[in-house]
Amino acid sequence: MAVDAGQWQAGLAMLAAGAALGMLTPRIIGAVPEPVASPEQEPPEHPKRLYAEIAAGPGLAWKSAVATAVVTGVFGLSLGWDWRLLALVVFAPVGVALAVIDWQTTLLPTRLIAPSYVVTGALVVAAAVLVQDRDVAIRGGVGWVATFAFFFVLWFIYPRGLGYGDVRLSGVLGMALGQLGYASLLVGVYGAFILGGFGGLVLSALRLVDRRRFPFGPFMLLAAAIGVVAGPEVASSLGW
Repeated sequence: MAVDAGQWQAGLAMLAAGAALGMLTPRIIGAVPEPVASPEQEPPEHPKRLYAEIAAGPGLAWKSAVATAVVTGVFGLSLGWDWRLLALVVFAPVGVALAVIDWQTTLLPTRLIAPSYVVTGALVVAAAVLVQDRDVAIRGGVGWVATFAFFFVLWFIYPRGLGYGDVRLSGVLGMALGQLGYASLLVGVYGAFILGGFGGLVLSALRLVDRRRFPFGPFMLLAAAIGVVAGPEVASSLGW
């Protein structure tokens, strides 16, 4: 894929913006209320870490800054100067925070996800107004409803196989991906199960996670990023 000067400029600008926003990750995590202990959910052999402890982890700020910068930089390089970047870049540090939390606690806090619906929805609508294309907002809405409904049905049928936090997160990702197009949405959604299935097997084999309750959120977020960057190309190669 050829990259023009405008895309390089957007990529560098989003790289810088992501680095600055990523530095806020420890504060984002530290501001989340601590989960209530439950004997059923927190067996002694798998204690959950406190959010304050995670936020105080060594090097979290610069590691998150690098991760967020890479993600937003690639988004900018892929989309160029596009108003639809607004929702993606603003959500990026929250997504990194959610990935860190879920990886260490197998929880996706509602306190972070619920406001993301409002902010992401507002930015998707703003992008539709700025580009004067209402289909951007319509696709975002369809992505939200369809993705949330799909994950909800899976959770309802087999709640042990999917956490409700994953269901909540799916709606935000569906909205952000849907605004870009249905190819990005499909790749981002189905890619999560491919990455999660393969990644879960590998991590379980390496005994890095418990195969019965490994974090799915990071795989959802990674697949969503792939959907943003390469959704149309991947969908086309698969004949979608």
